[in-house]
Amino acid sequence: MNLPDPRNLDIVVFVNGELVPRNDAKVSVFDSAVQGGDAVWEGLRVYRGRIAALDGHLQRLQDSAKTLAFEAVPSSDEIRDAIFRTLEANGMRDESHIRLTLTRGEKTTSGMNPRLNQSGCTLIVLAEWKPPVYSDKGIRVITASTRRNTPQCLDSKIHHNNLLNNILASIEANVAGVDSAIMLDVQGFVSETNDTNLFVVRNGTVCTPHADSCLPGLTRKMILDICREHNIAAEERNLSLTELYTASEVFTSGTMGELTPVLEADGRKIGDGTAGGTTKRLQQLHREFAFENGTPLPF
Repeated sequence: MNLPDPRNLDIVVFVNGELVPRNDAKVSVFDSAVQGGDAVWEGLRVYRGRIAALDGHLQRLQDSAKTLAFEAVPSSDEIRDAIFRTLEANGMRDESHIRLTLTRGEKTTSGMNPRLNQSGCTLIVLAEWKPPVYSDKGIRVITASTRRNTPQCLDSKIHHNNLLNNILASIEANVAGVDSAIMLDVQGFVSETNDTNLFVVRNGTVCTPHADSCLPGLTRKMILDICREHNIAAEERNLSLTELYTASEVFTSGTMGELTPVLEADGRKIGDGTAGGTTKRLQQLHREFAFENGTPLPF
């Protein structure tokens, strides 16, 4: 097995109250995640003994589970304890990423109806040694033909596991030989990429799309908070592709990727084709903010 980080070969994973070796970490074929992608998730990052935005992630997980009417949902304290146990068992205090998954649980028989779920939720804590997915040097993107879901169809504020919308956009990026894909909303405005939120810098102002058809990401929120704290002009508004192409800087944000400069979009060079000054400054401020405001690990 050719792993990005060989240390992940020996990790243990939390599955429904038990810490089990990687190869034994499994769920039932009757689990709702398998049957219909009926699950919610969060991605968390560990910085030097602290978890960034842990309370925010746990609250969003609870909100998503409530919206989907999950039953017998574990409390945030129980989930927090499972996260700490998993990190401690793996000796992870830095350079780690956690994929936290909560499914509707196991069904009595195959099918879509939640009435078939009678045993409560399945909780999975998967912690891996994993650096940010994108390089600080920057990425190239294309605009996907796949549109981001509108709240009329599936609210982006539900952080759900049914990611086919985003996966289709990712396939388009792969075929085009670039790193990621911009997704537009049904009105044609920029929404986000297939796996991150988007920001543009125009005339000294940091702009990001309204969180209508995109996830209101926690790293996105950090950036807006940092801008307010450091008197950097920032606003949420509709953004067209023309405004993105002609911006002085564009960058993405997310737990998996942190802040990443976008150097090229649909063949158009952004700015001078390198990471801009505002992006570099916010990269540093974000890492400091994420650590300073993170939840300390109890071990």
